[in-house]
Amino acid sequence: MNSKIKQYAIQCLRDEAQAILSLIDQLDENFDRAVELIIACKGKVIVTGVGKSGHIGTKIAATLASTGTPAFFVNPLDVYHGDLGVMTPDDVVLALSNSGQTDELLRFIPMVLHMNIPIIGMSGNPQSLLAKYSRVHITVHVSREACPLNLAPTSSTTAALAMGDALAVALMQERGFRPGDFAQFHPGGELGKRLLTTAADVMRSDDLPVIPKEMHLGEAIIHVSKGKLGLGVSLEEGRVIGLITDGDIRRAMERWQAEFFNHTVSDIMTRSPKCVLPTTKITEIQTIMHANKIHTVLVVDAQQHLLGVVDHYSCMI
Repeated sequence: MNSKIKQYAIQCLRDEAQAILSLIDQLDENFDRAVELIIACKGKVIVTGVGKSGHIGTKIAATLASTGTPAFFVNPLDVYHGDLGVMTPDDVVLALSNSGQTDELLRFIPMVLHMNIPIIGMSGNPQSLLAKYSRVHITVHVSREACPLNLAPTSSTTAALAMGDALAVALMQERGFRPGDFAQFHPGGELGKRLLTTAADVMRSDDLPVIPKEMHLGEAIIHVSKGKLGLGVSLEEGRVIGLITDGDIRRAMERWQAEFFNHTVSDIMTRSPKCVLPTTKITEIQTIMHANKIHTVLVVDAQQHLLGVVDHYSCMI
């Protein structure tokens, strides 16, 4: 790789990283007020901006919407052609402009104020007209752009994007947003699948390796092997009373050696195996397996009747 070209990239990344770090010193009570204003909002967060700020606003709106804050992006230019109808007094407007003086955005502001909709402004100029007419103003000032000409929006858009993420994260924390909530907004993704999928969706319920507790271990080995799950389950009247694994059998052989075949399943079975309900989420099952260093759990109903088995590989969806 051309070392000179690489240095251009390194300098750009350093400049943009520094722009983000400089936001820390700019955080003040206005950030707190912005979060409180959005939390209290009974409607939607309407994000708006023009040009590059509009592109950043689109991403911020998407992040808010996917993390529990109803939000969408509106282009100020479209407001003059009917889009104002989507706004209500219950909403909050988050307006982005690096200069805070963008003409197309400022012409949109009086309409918002007329509807008594609070504005959260986000710009690099706390003395701008956008800041003046905002209920709350979040400053995202950068000393210079990463662009070598100090013209193209680079550091400024990166800073605005990062501040939008900071808002979304703070709102998630304040709302107590949890992984299960995230899955509700991302049902099509891999994470959503794992968070929404239950034991009933993946459990094996046919040809389960059920063995009586009185069975001698020599015969139990055959049943465990045929079951292809590495285990055998003992039942009484359909209820789980014990579990043996191929590891239990191996340790018993090492312990008893020639006497091994004189022992029965009840001599080595775990009498309180880990069981879950059919409605238990896969993510919870994975936590149980990890905490107990096991590879399988039994699926039972409220009366401890065996319904199925979920192993480690079943959880890899």
